[in-house]
Amino acid sequence: MRAEIIAVGTELLLGQIVNTNAQYLSQELAALGMDVYFQTVVGDNMKRLAEAVRTASGRADVLIFTGGIGPTQDDLTKEALAELLGRTLYIDSEAMANVERFFQGRGVPMTENNRRQALAIEGGTPLPNETGLAVGNALSVDGKFYIVLPGPPKEMKPMFERQAKPWILEHVLTGEMPIYSRMLKFAGIGESALETRLLDLIQAQSDPTVAPYAKEGEVTIRVSTKAASESDATVKLDAMEREIASRLPEHLYANVDEPIEKTILDLMATRGLTLSAAESCTGGLLMEMFTALPGSSAVFSGGIVCYSNEMKEKLLNVPHDLLEGDGAPGAVSAETAKVLAEQVRLTVGTDLGLSITGVAGPAHSERKPVGLVYIAISRWGADTSVFELNLKGNRETIRLRAAKTLLYRLWRALQDNDVNSVSSASL
Repeated sequence: MRAEIIAVGTELLLGQIVNTNAQYLSQELAALGMDVYFQTVVGDNMKRLAEAVRTASGRADVLIFTGGIGPTQDDLTKEALAELLGRTLYIDSEAMANVERFFQGRGVPMTENNRRQALAIEGGTPLPNETGLAVGNALSVDGKFYIVLPGPPKEMKPMFERQAKPWILEHVLTGEMPIYSRMLKFAGIGESALETRLLDLIQAQSDPTVAPYAKEGEVTIRVSTKAASESDATVKLDAMEREIASRLPEHLYANVDEPIEKTILDLMATRGLTLSAAESCTGGLLMEMFTALPGSSAVFSGGIVCYSNEMKEKLLNVPHDLLEGDGAPGAVSAETAKVLAEQVRLTVGTDLGLSITGVAGPAHSERKPVGLVYIAISRWGADTSVFELNLKGNRETIRLRAAKTLLYRLWRALQDNDVNSVSSASL
């Protein structure tokens, strides 16, 4: 079964937004056993949109559209598709009621063009929008399948997961056994190194299949299998997970799709531990990762962004002689990272304290190279662990990798129940 993704929106062609929808849908469709050979991006133009649909219909069984179903005159996806299929558009009553409730709740009048968001294609299945207003659509015509989804990812992803995917399983993949997948999450290892250690499993394309997905600072492995029942699938997925875990025990941190900071918070919560952080070159990035998660306040008590030397002295009592002067280690040093972690732990009053200090670039600092970063973990009753990192990349990449590496080191310390180590890592 072949699928093609058609992303609609002139803003995509102009580079004003990134087409993350295609990445998400490609991964989800692959997990369903569907091949995506083409991804198309087309602007808000009726003629060109029709051409894109005709081309895709000639080479794919399933066409999935994202975008172009909002309230304005340039939202043309449903109109173009309906015209090509010889179908009419109508106002879906449930979708219209949802739009009206939204404006009534805000206490503002609804403009007439918002009725466009409730349009549905004759003979199809309306897909309710639980996080927005524009209703989606799914329909089958002459052996082809068409699915229309919103453009905003916060609307598109829930609609695909809760509405479109069940429709695909019921109407498109009727002759197929269901596919079950498990996400294995890794940290502290790059995509190429992980692939090398799992290459035989990835290339085998046996059952279950193993496929890597990477993003900055972490790698995910999707393990997938077809099975007649969930219990049969679990047996096969468990066996493959054990094999992978035996090869990468020091990097596999979760078998669900969650960031490592979530795993850390859960581990610390079960142990009744609290955490604080002092950040220099990352400017609060690490703290943002923690506080973005619901319930993080049970573990993460707070922190300090001490970007300048003055703030390091005033707020965290870093000795002036450590930061400046002839022969001083400087702000970017193992000594300063150690003091920052220990002082933030004492200042905030937590069980553990974290710190990051370094040179994110693009200019050198203290005659030290861009990418030199020190991270530290302080715990009450134990020696402070300090790690030297030599990171590559631009400013944004260095900051993100520094924060992710500290999270990995903290996870390892929690796993080993041991932070009494000093080491050096070059990434």
